[in-house]
Amino acid sequence: MTGWGPRRRWESSIVTEDAPITVAWPLNPPDDPRTVDELMTSALCESDEDLTWQAISILQWRGSREIMDRAVALCRSTCPVERRVGAHILGQLGLPERTFPEECYRTLRMMIEAERDEESLAAIMTALSHLRREETAAIAGRFRKHGNPDIRHAVAFAMTGLANPEAVAALIELTRDPVDYVRDWATFGLGSQTDLDTPEIRAALAARLADEDLETREEAILGLARRGDRRMLPMLREELAAGLIGSNLMESAALIRAPELYPLLVAFRGQPNVRESELEEAIQACSVEGSDAGESS
Repeated sequence: MTGWGPRRRWESSIVTEDAPITVAWPLNPPDDPRTVDELMTSALCESDEDLTWQAISILQWRGSREIMDRAVALCRSTCPVERRVGAHILGQLGLPERTFPEECYRTLRMMIEAERDEESLAAIMTALSHLRREETAAIAGRFRKHGNPDIRHAVAFAMTGLANPEAVAALIELTRDPVDYVRDWATFGLGSQTDLDTPEIRAALAARLADEDLETREEAILGLARRGDRRMLPMLREELAAGLIGSNLMESAALIRAPELYPLLVAFRGQPNVRESELEEAIQACSVEGSDAGESS
């Protein structure tokens, strides 16, 4: 159970903090008839990773004292698989309404000090990140130079959304990581998951405009566009001219309101796999009327 997809994007539960329950499996959590014992068995023993995460997500959603106590017991196990499952459960216990956050945080905080299994270490940092505590920056930041890129990726994930200087410095450092999926997430965290705007953040994002990795480049483009920094414009123009389009590029165009992008964007009308509403918003923003409105606002 790795906890991430092909681009090392971390698995999300069926419940997020900012959105209602989305149905990822046949049953909504309230409709699942399984007992806690059955769900725990599935979370620990299921060979199908999707079914493992389904069980974990339902346990998180129920968020009871019994489930917390059993997850804490797993976190103290000598078996790394059990520790990973316990950490994942505690990281989002009770969502969308958090339950026992202090107990969850204390358990995870104690775990990380003694953990030697690398997958478990990544799971703990992921869980800590969901609890959104500024102290996580100091806890996870110690591992930003770890030899395993998956651990460095977990550090970037843990720092995302934190506003303290230590978290920002770690993300800036990780935007220069030799591994693309680490740079990608660090650039995403720095560019889109904080509203902080400093010369150091802008410089780190600008340095990724020429990144060899497409997703990292697009995160850098969007991060600068969100800050009104037009250094991203030549790269955005180049990407669109090459036939590349996606949510990040369309949002960047809508934010930067550059008329020179208008004909490039119009050319994507009617093409498959393009989100029409996002495209039309970008087209309108880059029209003469849209760009003039942006300048006057």
